[in-house]
Amino acid sequence: MTTRICDIVTLRARNPKAVAQAAARRTRRPLIGDSGRLMIVAADHPARGALAVGDRKLAMANRLDLLERLCLALSRPGVDGVLATADILEDLLLLGALEGKVVMGSMNRGGIAGASFEMDDRFTGHRPQDIARLRFDAGKLLLRIDYGDPGSLATLESSARAIDAMAERELPTFVEPFLSRRVDGIVRNDLSAEAVTKAVAIASGLGGTSAYTWLKLPVTDDPDDMAQVCETSTLPTVLLGGDIKDSAGGQEAAYEKWRKALRLPSVQGLVAGRSLLYPADGDVTAAVDTAVSLLHG
Repeated sequence: MTTRICDIVTLRARNPKAVAQAAARRTRRPLIGDSGRLMIVAADHPARGALAVGDRKLAMANRLDLLERLCLALSRPGVDGVLATADILEDLLLLGALEGKVVMGSMNRGGIAGASFEMDDRFTGHRPQDIARLRFDAGKLLLRIDYGDPGSLATLESSARAIDAMAERELPTFVEPFLSRRVDGIVRNDLSAEAVTKAVAIASGLGGTSAYTWLKLPVTDDPDDMAQVCETSTLPTVLLGGDIKDSAGGQEAAYEKWRKALRLPSVQGLVAGRSLLYPADGDVTAAVDTAVSLLHG
């Protein structure tokens, strides 16, 4: 029987083994299904303290509300799975919401948003052995590289070793690379075609094998440049949806950017979070269905 959201706390307190039990009996599926495309809903933002959506600073702070939105999104046709940290994925496991879904564990969440150490993206989330033990299907890591910060070398090395450890277990790793720098004390990702191209080249070469490596890429400032960016690597790619409210031109312009990029040969899918879970009009179903239609259109 599916656990009710209001019962999760009681179950966690009285039966911690319920998480492992739910993971052991979960029905799995191939990473890529019959459609040949991949639609993933992302919800790993809270673990970095990134709770804001648009002008709502704590939009993602209400866990029960977030879980309701995730369960609704996962129930929609064409949604393949979810990306999140252990706490959220285990809540979804207890709710029975991950049956037949792709489950992607978020691995490095140490770069807390707004902190002095934000660029130090340490691996504080899922380890490769955790993803394997829980029978999850893939992992994701954030790779922000600041040419002016010597600490980025440690991030590169730890990312490479995580890719190696995942590949040893034949588990895909989705790498989300950026060239980043601080502007007036705030970390900014460079979305110019040149910067994203360099980030792709660097990320593609990490680890002892790229056999299980995927790329998770933002759409460049000029979406017409994405074809050039995607020519940098033969690794399969998913698009990073991002926050539509941060996109110039608003919702329709963002959808059009996605539509163009999703036509490129190396692009296999879309990973979107806040833009689908917290749309401006509040209609999660419509936002998710629109994204699915863009992916399969």
